[in-house]
Amino acid sequence: MDGVRERNEAADGTVRVEAPARLHFGFLDLHGGLGRRFGSLGLALDEPTLALTARRAPQLSVSGPEAERVRGYVHAAAAHLGGGEAVSLQVERTIPAHAGFGSGTQLALAVAAAMARLEGQTFTPDAFAASLDRGNRSGVGLRAFTEGGLIVDGGRGPDGGPPPVIARLPYPEAWRVVLILDPGMAGVHGAREVAAFRDLPRFPEAQAAEICRIVLMQILPAVALAEPQGFGAGITRIQDLIGDHFAPHQGGRYASAAVAQVLATVAAQGVPGYGQSSWGPTGFVLMPTESDARALVASLDRGGPLQFRIARGRNKGASVSCRA
Repeated sequence: MDGVRERNEAADGTVRVEAPARLHFGFLDLHGGLGRRFGSLGLALDEPTLALTARRAPQLSVSGPEAERVRGYVHAAAAHLGGGEAVSLQVERTIPAHAGFGSGTQLALAVAAAMARLEGQTFTPDAFAASLDRGNRSGVGLRAFTEGGLIVDGGRGPDGGPPPVIARLPYPEAWRVVLILDPGMAGVHGAREVAAFRDLPRFPEAQAAEICRIVLMQILPAVALAEPQGFGAGITRIQDLIGDHFAPHQGGRYASAAVAQVLATVAAQGVPGYGQSSWGPTGFVLMPTESDARALVASLDRGGPLQFRIARGRNKGASVSCRA
């Protein structure tokens, strides 16, 4: 499959999967008046990443972080593949959970991809989406796994299938993303997330139209032409509209008060592009170069509880490899 390097023969050795995190910049159309709802804009990142290995074993065993979550994905993937669960899975590292990085989707897909390789079957995320309960609102995580880059999906239609990707562009190599992590809290997820989508008022049609116009006529051209100013300004405007809509369920435009304070400083410095990924609490700042990103982190990092990382856009999907 595109972006994921694999062969279809059964693996008798160890399968290793490395998968990227993603940023979710916002939904295109929460109104849904045209028959498709949500639609997403997002970016695959070169860090943080997850890595796991899998091999055949006498019985199922899982080691490493998030072991119980992994077991659940093993059961779901095995049922979909029609194979057994006699595998040994070792999780080497994970993406921070409930932080806005799409960690659950990447972990589920990584487990399924590894098991498919062991079974000698072709792996396509769309085929596994329903059984793994992934891609319910956004197709960005599925395509970050297969292709990477900047991704736009067309939302969910009446058939309930995974959202189709309608645009995918390589992210400019020079650009950087400063990530602002708040390890002390988690973003809205699970039952709270379901309740939020159920209870929120309908998104204004005019604002959905504005977001779609910004994506088509500002953000995508800016990426294609490597114009960071226009890209950043477009992302921030979308963030403002989406953040205010979700504010009642996350305590404000941004979930973390500490991240919000940092982003206010960023705005005061005149940086055009910033916001929060998904439900947060992770914030991000879009910078045109590595040196700009390093200078920004030096000005913001005061040694408190927040963590700062500098990431690149990742223009390839997950890797799936086998060794004897």
